[in-house]
Amino acid sequence: MSAKDDRGRSQRRSVLRRTTRETEVLVLIDLDGGESGLDRAELVKVDTGIGFLDHLLSSLAFHAGWGLELLCRGDTWIDDHHSVEDCAILLGEAFARALAAGGPSARFGSAFAVLDEALARAVLDLSGRPYAAIGLGLGSSSLGEMRGENAEHFLSSFAYSARLTLHVDVERGTNAHHRAEAAFKAAALALKAACAQPAGAEARDGAAGSSEAASSEASSTKGAVSLEEVEPAEFAALRERFGESPGGVRDRTAGGRAEGERRR
Repeated sequence: MSAKDDRGRSQRRSVLRRTTRETEVLVLIDLDGGESGLDRAELVKVDTGIGFLDHLLSSLAFHAGWGLELLCRGDTWIDDHHSVEDCAILLGEAFARALAAGGPSARFGSAFAVLDEALARAVLDLSGRPYAAIGLGLGSSSLGEMRGENAEHFLSSFAYSARLTLHVDVERGTNAHHRAEAAFKAAALALKAACAQPAGAEARDGAAGSSEAASSEASSTKGAVSLEEVEPAEFAALRERFGESPGGVRDRTAGGRAEGERRR
């Protein structure tokens, strides 16, 4: 059973570590961490070894209302790519697991954010179907020790690892720093909206580990999506059940269509 917060809700928290020959990343995320009595800025601690990435992730967590501690040690003597990508992968996975622990959420989120002359838009769906369309217009610009294209790559990698659909565009802006930061702020605000929970939301048994199941129950025409592991012996019995109704949904749909045509 999931731990409860001070409001009686299941805690949406995840702690993960990822190690490769190129990086070691440690993440602790609490999706509701910003709602505690502590100062919000104190709930975010990021040290990736890349100053501008620290800046973007601190802004992302702060405006999303997360509690976040993210530490990375990577081969930055080569360049920033491996560290940026691996931080995004692990943060996305931790986000998905934390989301799944807490039951249904609003699912959809959208937001605009501005930073002086830069205007950014983010739209997302906690669908369980990973897709990313990111257009920040940064090219190969330098953002401290971080390449501009890697800011876009972070958002894309995060979306695929978190198994969500994410569109982020910067509509105008002349300063690369402003464009990148506005984009991450817009993404943060959209994430906060999508993660909002209805009153009394609780995790369902078996929902943990599936962000699609957690987010779709109350906000999709298909109903809750169930995904479970099946033992080989059980698979044989399930195969028999499928044999009793060849074609499954396809045949039932086709049959209903044929019946409808006869009625017309």
